[in-house]
Amino acid sequence: MPEIGMTRLVRIGVLNYGVGNLFSVVSGLRRLGAEVDLLESLSGVEPDGLVLPGVGNFTEGAKNIHAHREKVIDLVDAGTPTLGICLGMQLLFEESEEGEGKGLSLFRGKVVKLRTSAKLPHIGWNRLLLVRRSELLEDVSSGEWVYFVHTFAPDPHDESIVLSLTHYGDTDFPSVVGSNNLFGTQFHPEKSGETGKKILRNFVKLCVRR
Repeated sequence: MPEIGMTRLVRIGVLNYGVGNLFSVVSGLRRLGAEVDLLESLSGVEPDGLVLPGVGNFTEGAKNIHAHREKVIDLVDAGTPTLGICLGMQLLFEESEEGEGKGLSLFRGKVVKLRTSAKLPHIGWNRLLLVRRSELLEDVSSGEWVYFVHTFAPDPHDESIVLSLTHYGDTDFPSVVGSNNLFGTQFHPEKSGETGKKILRNFVKLCVRR
């Protein structure tokens, strides 16, 4: 049974732009009561929420998402709750040290390689350090654990969009960003146990309230 009481059907679109990690996200959202569409195109689509998942290389992701660029921006500008996960979060920014290609530039800043002597890629469980409250992080506390698989992380121009940091090795990096209806997580909430479930639940609630 759905975990979230809804007064209307809530439809969330998960964009398939060819970079994997789709079905665990779709399953996680469906378990919370949302109707989830795996979308090959955003043409003619007006979802209550949009998720940009992704695992892989920034250059490939930027190339693949280019065809959807204008529609993603239009949906964000129209107030549609939007969540980028891992590579999907990085593509919300302008560019990346990982390679060529332009992101969506919905947030200003560059994606950079983690400045640490610790082993890369960073794979495993690390804690969230909350720095700003957000509806996406309702009922989430500093110190909770989430699951990462990455080598790069965003370096935003505007520090006010950083909602949480995570410490790895000898560096801190933004692990959740957000402003208005646009959010990103550098970790995988769909693989992050109860903490990730709370974050996905909060995203569904944002879509319900829209």
